[in-house]
Amino acid sequence: MTATAPVSPVSPAAPLTLRRVRLGAGGPLSDVRIEGGRVTEIHPSPGGTDDVPSVDLEGRTLLPGLWDSHVHIVRWAVARRRLDLTGLGSARAVAAAARERAAAMPPGETLAGYGFRDGLWPDAPHKDLLDALIPDRPALLVSADLHSAWANSPALALLGLGDHPTGLLRERACFRATAQLASVSTETADAWVRDACAAAARLGVTGILDFEHADNITDWTRRTAEAPGPLPVRVSAAVYPPYLDAAVGRGLRTGTAPPDVPGGLLETGPLKLITDGSLNTRTALCHDPYPDAAGLPDTHGLAEMTPEELTGLMRRAAAHGIEPAVHAIGDHANERALDAFEAVRCRGRIEHGQLLRPEDLPRFAALDVTVSVQPTHAVDDRDIADRHWHGRTHRAFAYADLLAAGARLELGSDAPVATLDPWLSLANAVSRTDDPRPAWHPEQRLTVAQALAASARGRRSVRVGDVADLVIVDADPLTADDATLRRMPVHGTLLAGRWTHRAE
Repeated sequence: MTATAPVSPVSPAAPLTLRRVRLGAGGPLSDVRIEGGRVTEIHPSPGGTDDVPSVDLEGRTLLPGLWDSHVHIVRWAVARRRLDLTGLGSARAVAAAARERAAAMPPGETLAGYGFRDGLWPDAPHKDLLDALIPDRPALLVSADLHSAWANSPALALLGLGDHPTGLLRERACFRATAQLASVSTETADAWVRDACAAAARLGVTGILDFEHADNITDWTRRTAEAPGPLPVRVSAAVYPPYLDAAVGRGLRTGTAPPDVPGGLLETGPLKLITDGSLNTRTALCHDPYPDAAGLPDTHGLAEMTPEELTGLMRRAAAHGIEPAVHAIGDHANERALDAFEAVRCRGRIEHGQLLRPEDLPRFAALDVTVSVQPTHAVDDRDIADRHWHGRTHRAFAYADLLAAGARLELGSDAPVATLDPWLSLANAVSRTDDPRPAWHPEQRLTVAQALAASARGRRSVRVGDVADLVIVDADPLTADDATLRRMPVHGTLLAGRWTHRAE
C-alpha cells in the first residue's frame, strides 16, 4: 500500500488555526491553518490576526497522525475486557489465575483469557491441569500470539473435540475455537470496537489497518452507518480469501473507499494471506529445525499454504487491484512470500518479516514490498528467539538492516498480541529493550525520526496540502528520554481537522 495521505472526509471540520506549535520534532514555532480538512497555510509564529477560531498550543510539537498498521480490532476490543495472562511464567500460574477469575463468574459462563506465552515455560499446558482447577465451566485461554489456545474438557466438548489428547490447539484449530467460544454479539463487539478506537485516538492514532479474521468491509460498513457520529480513526479493512470474490465483484481496490460508503474514513485494505504460524507456538516456517521439537507437528514449523496456492491467490487479487498482505514470520516463509511477489510482479506487503536471510533483505525494495513490523514483539520474544532461533537472532527483527537495504517499513502492534499503543511500538523500535537489560541486538535499532516516519505511513513532517490528520504532543520525541517516549503525553488528535481527542 502507498505511503500517501488518505482522502479527507466528505464533511470536514470547520476552519481552525493552531498557534505557536512546533512543526514536527525539533521544528520552528509556527501557526498552522486548517481548512476543508487539510493544512492550507503555515506561517512563522506569530502569524498575525486570523478570521477563524484558533488554539494556542504554547510550543507543543505537531506531528503527522499515527497509524497502527497491524491490528485485529475485534480481538483487541474483546481482549481489553478478558482475563489478562500476560507475564505469567508457567502453566500452573496461568491455571491458578484462571481458577481465581472463574470463582467470581456466573455459573456456566465461558471463561476466556488472553496473553499467555508458553515458549519458555517449565511445564506444558494440558487439559488435565485446567480440568483439575476449572471442572464445571468451559475455559479457553488464547496465547499472546493468537496462534494457540488452551482448552479444558468442557470447552473441548463444545468444540466437538472431546477426544483431543492435550487441549492445546494450534493454528486453524485455535482460530476456530476462538471464533466459537471467545466471541461476543455483534452489537457488543461494535460498541467495544468503537471504545477501543477512541482509546487509540487518545494516543495520537488517526488510522488503523484492521486484519480481523472476518468480513471486514461489511463489518466496517455497518459500523460506519450505525455509529452515532464519525469514526474516531480511519480504517483500512483487510480482505480474507473467503471474501475475495465478493470484493472483486464489487470492484473494490486497495487504498480506495468502497463505492457505497460515504465519509472517506473507510478504505479497502489488502488481501490477507497466512503462510506460516508464529515463533512462540513454534510453527513459524524456518529453514532450520527447532531445537526442541517435542510435541510439535513439524520440526521446521508449518506451511499454511503451498507456494502454488499463495501465488494463485496473489495473482487473482492483484489482477483486480487488491494488493496482497502476506503473513510470514520464519525465514523460509519470508523467502516463499518474496518468491511469490517476484512471480506475480505486484505491489503488496509482508506482515511481520521476523526472521530473514541476508540475501532476502534487498528483495523488499527491489519488489516494492512494504514490510510491516511490530517492534514490541522484538522485546517480548527476545528470550524465546534466543532459545528457538539460537544462532540466528542477528537476522531477527532486523529493522535497521531492512532500512539500509531500502525497504519501506510500517510499524504496528498486532493488537491484541501487543498493546495498541504507537508510542510503545516506537520506543521499542528505538531502544530494543523494555526492561533493565541492555538492548537486544542494538545494531537493529531505529532512530526516533525513522520510527516516527514508519508510524505515520511514511509522512515525515506536516506540510501545506496535507490532510489534517495530526497529533499534538507535550514533549519533543527527538529529545525525549525513553520513559517519556513510552508514555508520551498526547495533548490532542485531529482527523481531517476534527478533534478526536483533546486534553482538558
